[in-house]
Amino acid sequence: MSVGRFIAMVGMLVWRRSDGRYLLVRRSASRDFAPGEWETGSGRLEQGEGFLEALRRECIEELGLDVRIECILGITHFYRGGSDPANEMVGVSFGCSVGDASGLSLSEEHSEHRWVTAEDAAAFLPPNHWLSALLVRAEAFRELMPEELRRLHWTGDIEF
Repeated sequence: MSVGRFIAMVGMLVWRRSDGRYLLVRRSASRDFAPGEWETGSGRLEQGEGFLEALRRECIEELGLDVRIECILGITHFYRGGSDPANEMVGVSFGCSVGDASGLSLSEEHSEHRWVTAEDAAAFLPPNHWLSALLVRAEAFRELMPEELRRLHWTGDIEF
């Protein structure tokens, strides 16, 4: 087994505060990994960068949106390609909201977008798709998370 290293990444599930719909983006056909697949925005941390800094940068770069961090939805571990340590990724998925999505501007990494409800997504995604599970989790967080904890996330002061 070859020795690799973990590559850290962030994922951002964005919803509009006006109607609660989630932003899903489709990876461009030219992408080297999972071309044409639906996802949330995501990206790797750069050297010397923390998770929150990377999250904000990736939201601007990929979506053109300045988001408000609402919660941490979960963590992930996967291989970007074959199960080779050089492909190993670990990441944190954040739930984020945007008040005004009129500035949405996709980078070349994505070819299209949809604003959907969890039910909409379940209807067009393949059965048991990871995005459907993420949306169910986001719905639960949005319903159950106390306002005081949300405000802690809004300050961006959750990294130490």
